[in-house]
Amino acid sequence: MSLIRKILFFTIVVSLQFISPLKAQDLHFSQFFNSPLTANPANTGFIPDADYRLGASFREQWASILSAPYKTVSLYGDAQVMRNKFENGWLGLGGVILSDVAGSGNLRSTKIYGSLAYHQMLASSSLLSAGFNLGWVNKRIDATKLTFPDQFNGVFFDGQLPTSAVFNTNSVSYFDMQAGLNYAYFPDDKTYLHIGYSIAHVNRPMETFFTENGDSSRIAMRHVVFADAVLKVSDNIIINPNAYFTMQAKATETMFGLTANFKLTDGGEKQLILGVYDRLGDAIVPMAGFEINKIRFTFSYDVTTSALNSFNNSMGASELNVMKKGMYSEYDGDKRQSLCPEF
Repeated sequence: MSLIRKILFFTIVVSLQFISPLKAQDLHFSQFFNSPLTANPANTGFIPDADYRLGASFREQWASILSAPYKTVSLYGDAQVMRNKFENGWLGLGGVILSDVAGSGNLRSTKIYGSLAYHQMLASSSLLSAGFNLGWVNKRIDATKLTFPDQFNGVFFDGQLPTSAVFNTNSVSYFDMQAGLNYAYFPDDKTYLHIGYSIAHVNRPMETFFTENGDSSRIAMRHVVFADAVLKVSDNIIINPNAYFTMQAKATETMFGLTANFKLTDGGEKQLILGVYDRLGDAIVPMAGFEINKIRFTFSYDVTTSALNSFNNSMGASELNVMKKGMYSEYDGDKRQSLCPEF
């Protein structure tokens, strides 16, 4: 590696370790479609082919260039309730726990959300949903493990040198809120279309380890728009195209792609899952998985396509998701009709 490339690499790593812990960032999954409650609280209890679901995700990012790679864990569950209390409608109840460790400063994020949504059938082929979540967030950092630009002694960063960066606290906590809407259209047993919009950090909570500085210490609202479809193209193949766009302050992310499920057994109890997604300007994300008896395992890998690939050899992030769906026992022998195509 040339001297210039070493300097650039060093600058990027220092920037990631210094800037990232101090600026508010939402936890991130490439398999956004497998993290329904964080994408939009209106997804709570919005399960077209089941009555409840449980899921877990694990993501490790930038292990090839950071000594302390970003690690994110998510656990979630939601269910449909009170289906017999509303005319052609029901409530969704759910919750999600997120934990993240980022960078050399051991920035730890813990987020616990409870969510509620209402779903109303519109005639027999469409559904409108609205939901919100409320959560408690804690972020904690070990400032003794950080170094800052004014601690560079001309050769390396010396953590023993004095610095002008003074932390007011090493732990911050606050309440957070997200709200969203969904619309789904399912004209026949081979077609399902879905679009949603949500706003995260509606209350714009204050987050800073330094002295509060008015509006600049508040988290910007994050807007999320997504659309997907489930299309049964043959007796053995179901495809699921997805598109996702999010904007927070001046930062944007656009991601789209396609997943295909291949039936391996007559009843569809076993399925092979293959997919590929593109995060524009950043990464290509191939995905593979397997489903057996409504338990789905999917693994994806972010192959970096941005300028960072010169330093990480295109090795971005790995992500594993496990999801279990099911019907209530009361439906045994009289299964509720699925709203989306299935085998």
